[in-house]
Amino acid sequence: MLILALETSCDETAAAVVRDGRSVLSSVVSSQVTIHAEYGGVVPEIASRRHLELITPVIRQALAEAGVTLAQIEGIAVTRGPGLLGALLVGVSVAKSLALARTIPLVGVHHIEGHLLAGLLEQPFAFPFLALVVSGGHTHLYRVEGVGRYRTLGRTIDDAVGEAFDKVGTLLGLDYPAGARIDALAKQGDPASVRFPRPLLHDGSLNFSFSGLKTAVLTYLKKNPVSADARELPDLCASFQAAACEVLVKKTEAALLQEGLDRLVVAGGVACNSGLRSAMQAMTERRGIALQIPSPSLCSDNAAMLAVAGDAYLAAGCHGGLDLDAVASWPLDQVGRWECLP
Repeated sequence: MLILALETSCDETAAAVVRDGRSVLSSVVSSQVTIHAEYGGVVPEIASRRHLELITPVIRQALAEAGVTLAQIEGIAVTRGPGLLGALLVGVSVAKSLALARTIPLVGVHHIEGHLLAGLLEQPFAFPFLALVVSGGHTHLYRVEGVGRYRTLGRTIDDAVGEAFDKVGTLLGLDYPAGARIDALAKQGDPASVRFPRPLLHDGSLNFSFSGLKTAVLTYLKKNPVSADARELPDLCASFQAAACEVLVKKTEAALLQEGLDRLVVAGGVACNSGLRSAMQAMTERRGIALQIPSPSLCSDNAAMLAVAGDAYLAAGCHGGLDLDAVASWPLDQVGRWECLP
């Protein structure tokens, strides 16, 4: 099946053409980072308006790069949620319009479902596996039995780890989004220079908390002010990143042991972080765990990742109609399509 996938959940307008849920013929992403940078975060109304401007040219580019026409598309997959409601509505509305005009099936896909299955676009990976999804809005651990079969094991009780990176970056005087900049500076610093707390590390649960870590950085900076070009900045970045990564790795390791799984997927935008990738690699090698972390282009928001689940759902007859609506909040373990799958 030749699928056109659309993603507009936050501040990236993306379209992709994927064959049989595995072969990416094109993947186009138009980012709004520079637009929202002056506000220090994504402004929902601006994001929605920008999606309206970009969605048609992005789709045209994706079709052109794939060397296909809209008449050849056999199905459409679109992010239904979770995300910014106004932004989601742009993608869902366009997807329904195209499906109606071409008389082809449509399916709404969970955004996080796309992330945790994205690696299958690069290499096979057997079910079941544990998935850690880390991004600006999510820090979740899932047991994944198959497409559409997910069970939540742990989640953040406050800030997502990507949000913590951005907020700490703001405290340090770094430009938004700060994750990549903190990662780069951390490579030059000493992770043991400041002992920041590891929230919930020993509470016995698989949940996360990063609000306290962010507050600890703020408290430290009030006593020890630094500028964005200070010599101490790499040490602070390395110390903060080490604390965040240690919590993520140890909680993930505990989940692997609890569930008796020997396969791990780490996905989402924060999975681009080199410190996290290295720490996860070391842990899985020590434990004899198979590890899959998608390439950076598939970790950040994109449309191609939606086609893995989209293809499986459409092939199984799980179609949405013109009543398909966007949802801002949507727990992954309530996607409700198990009965559609073989």
